[in-house]
Amino acid sequence: MQTAERTERDRVLVRSFLEDRSETAFRELYRVHAPAVYAFTVRYLGGNRREADDAFQEAWLRAAVKLNTFRGDASLRTWLTGIALNCAREAVRRAGRGPEAPMDEPALAVTAPARGRIDRFDLERAIAGLPEGTRAVLLLHDVEGYTHDEIGRLLSIPPGTCKSRLSRARGALRARLTQGDPAS
Repeated sequence: MQTAERTERDRVLVRSFLEDRSETAFRELYRVHAPAVYAFTVRYLGGNRREADDAFQEAWLRAAVKLNTFRGDASLRTWLTGIALNCAREAVRRAGRGPEAPMDEPALAVTAPARGRIDRFDLERAIAGLPEGTRAVLLLHDVEGYTHDEIGRLLSIPPGTCKSRLSRARGALRARLTQGDPAS
């Protein structure tokens, strides 16, 4: 479905849910948006499924309660991802990690396998090891496809800061993935 069609369909479903508390409308919103929001949450939390499940569930509970505050300035998926991001950040704080702490120990650096091939596990582990702020920007931009303006609104940072964090994240990711690879 095209973006404009999806946006209009989302508005109709949101209205239906708010007016009639339509379970069907909410289930359809969930069916369409849950996979992407869950995948983002898992990636943001470094693959920790338990934390991701909790944050994801909390995000949808909050979304159901606050759906009347959705203004439509951004897409519904952007709005939902913002809620999930906040819930994931709270999970990081509850786990006792600082706002810029990596998800794993620095000593567990990822090294590229022989012949420079990097598999999905290597990549996801390297992303999980990025500090929270740069990891969020990298995931939102390079994986989820959000623009710098959208990310700025989600994270409450200027687009220029978003661009510099993305550059730092890509550099750190590149360094983690090529560490120990003599061909690099």
